[in-house]
Amino acid sequence: QVHLVESGGGSVQTGGSLRLSCAASGFTFENYNMGWFRQAPGKEREFVSTISWSGGSQGYADSVKGRFTISRDNAKGMVYLQMNSLRSDDTAVYYCTRAPKGFLRNGASDFDFWGQGTQVTVSS
Repeated sequence: QVHLVESGGGSVQTGGSLRLSCAASGFTFENYNMGWFRQAPGKEREFVSTISWSGGSQGYADSVKGRFTISRDNAKGMVYLQMNSLRSDDTAVYYCTRAPKGFLRNGASDFDFWGQGTQVTVSS
């Protein structure tokens, strides 16, 4: 059974940092690109970042480029999102997701399984 379990969310002040983790199980992790999306109240789910199956390529939304870093550990079945210089508009529920390996994608419909999400709240 496929599982994606996010952790590491919480409350932080503007300018602070958080590191999200996603533990994957129930499938061959190396066969999938991984990604992070987020959804703020009243808004649609939006792409944040993605990483190739090998970890060799990454993609970012313009809004987080230079502040967020995605990484993965295939030996552990883990994917991470290091978030620095957090702003109030980063407040959202963050979701871990997977897509079959291939070229990097950033559309929600390209990803086929989602975690339950972890809340990130940034306040001044």
